[in-house]
Amino acid sequence: MYFFLGNLAACEILLTTNIIPNILYLLTVDQGLISVTKCFVQFYFFGTAATTECLLLAVMAYDRYLAICSPLNYVSIMDQRFCIYLSLCVWLVGLMATIGTIILMSKLQFCGTTVINHYFCDREPILSLSCSDTTEVRVQALVFSFFITLWPFVAIIWSYVRIILTILKMTTLIERHKTFSTCSSHLIVVCMYYGTLIIMYVVPSSGQSFIVSKLLSLLYVAVTPLLNPIIYSLRNLELRNALKTYVRKIL
Repeated sequence: MYFFLGNLAACEILLTTNIIPNILYLLTVDQGLISVTKCFVQFYFFGTAATTECLLLAVMAYDRYLAICSPLNYVSIMDQRFCIYLSLCVWLVGLMATIGTIILMSKLQFCGTTVINHYFCDREPILSLSCSDTTEVRVQALVFSFFITLWPFVAIIWSYVRIILTILKMTTLIERHKTFSTCSSHLIVVCMYYGTLIIMYVVPSSGQSFIVSKLLSLLYVAVTPLLNPIIYSLRNLELRNALKTYVRKIL
């Protein structure tokens, strides 16, 4: 679990360092400038981080499923070699996933206004500046979003259905609570992250204003990475005890 949490932390560091400094810069100036190349590079790393996090959350759900539903086989299946293999696959898919969309976007012609109505280079704000036919890009991106977002989400739902069924079979309430507490943090993060992504990139966005899109983007770009360490830390008994001890010393 902590091995995958380390990968999740690295992924969110990539996401926030790619976007948050630019947001802070835009808050200090009236208008920020960015070249087309830099804009595409920012979109690439954003897509890489978002894809990798989706897949990592699915892998973490599978890890919890094995730990709870098949505890006797957990150590033999989820050994160090298999963990490294899963993380490498996740990062490789994340690094390659956005390349096709960027290649198609690079072939578009951009004319008229050059102002991106967003605080970072996302797909829809870039396509809105193009005077070319963007149907091919949108269809490819929709298919990509469907597989990258929904399939891991289905895997997560399947894992938690099996986990809940296993927990309900336990005899005592204390045992149920202790077992569920090991995956409650991950479940909270999944609900926050996937809920926003599905609304943003899978549900048709016609009629969805750019203001709403920017607010939703802020949830998984800034709010979720901010809350994740707090959510996971507060579920850790050692950290809770250390925090209580620190508060008592202050008081």
